[in-house]
Amino acid sequence: MNRKRGLIKVFIIIFAVICIAVGVYLFFSNKDKTPQFKTEKVTKGNISATVTATGTLSAVTTVAVGTQVSGTIKEIYVDYNSPVKKGQLIALIDPDTFQAQVNQARANLNLAKANLKKSEVSLQDAERNFNRYKTLIEKELIARSEFDTAQTNLDSAKAQVEASKAQVLQAEAALKAAEINLDHTRIVSPVDGVVISRSVDVGQTVAASFQTPTLFSIAKDLTKMQVVASIVEADIGMVKNGQSVEFTVDAHRETVFKGKVSEVRIAPITVQNVVTYEVIILVDNLEHKLKPGMTANVSIIVDSKDDVLKIPNSALRFRMPEALLQKDKTQPQREQKGRAGTSVWILKDAKPKRIPIKTGISDGQFTEIVSGEIKEGDEVIIEAISKSTPKQGQQSGAPPRLF
Repeated sequence: MNRKRGLIKVFIIIFAVICIAVGVYLFFSNKDKTPQFKTEKVTKGNISATVTATGTLSAVTTVAVGTQVSGTIKEIYVDYNSPVKKGQLIALIDPDTFQAQVNQARANLNLAKANLKKSEVSLQDAERNFNRYKTLIEKELIARSEFDTAQTNLDSAKAQVEASKAQVLQAEAALKAAEINLDHTRIVSPVDGVVISRSVDVGQTVAASFQTPTLFSIAKDLTKMQVVASIVEADIGMVKNGQSVEFTVDAHRETVFKGKVSEVRIAPITVQNVVTYEVIILVDNLEHKLKPGMTANVSIIVDSKDDVLKIPNSALRFRMPEALLQKDKTQPQREQKGRAGTSVWILKDAKPKRIPIKTGISDGQFTEIVSGEIKEGDEVIIEAISKSTPKQGQQSGAPPRLF
């Protein structure tokens, strides 16, 4: 019996100790709920406002080489990446048919010239007859009707000569056209450059009936390229000619390429109710790292300032918790609840204080401070951290472990 009573006393003592421990823990944990703040210092430095977009690289001048005549590709003298010179023969369409047309046109021209000579001889004969009949009519040796016939024959001979001359001109034009078509069977490069695409093979038939088919695409100069970037309508008003540009490509992520805005096109492009405008950016490519078709991640520098006060954007987004605002009676409530983006909170004498400010340009991470009672080195609050906040991996509200 005494042993049982002793065990009961032990359990009572243990229970009392647990209750006291829990009470002490709760007391000190509640006491230690004073919030702490994560801060960053106000600094001075350079800041640039940018407009970001994506674009596609291309050669400044790309020439599509086609054909004006239809036929079968007989020879191809260049391939992808082949350097070419202006006037260089790059392909040949089978010329046999066109050579035959030239020969026929030349024969027609010779026939027309022969007919012209025949007409001129007939004219000379008509002139002699007319002069003879003219002498006889003056002496009244022939009838008037015979003289009129001679006059008619002369006029007819003159008209025939003019018609023969016109036929010669027509035959010459037909020969010229046939020679031009024959010359067009030789596909030559119109510029100095590099072949970036080839669309035909030997033996393939090309037809130039309604539109000129593209046989080759030649980039004129790959040492100078352009980025065609799409800028949304909300940002296009800030983009101007001559602004500096930085961009990267996935093939060379460690390299930042530089360029300049050369043209802001005013023609809108609407896709799924989103309006964008094309901006042309010129860039040097002396090392030939950039290739046509690459995607560029573009940052257009629309404004830049040096040695200005700047704060992290997270300080502008910070809002003092409502519970702390109610405890802080040092400022009127209307001042404590200022609009986001027009004020920041700083730690002054270990207490948070709201400071109204006027902001300037932003680079997405930092924002310029134009005016306000804030100086370099001040600690701006970017986050409120409560000591009662459970650590990662610990469930909120879990009882303390005593054993």
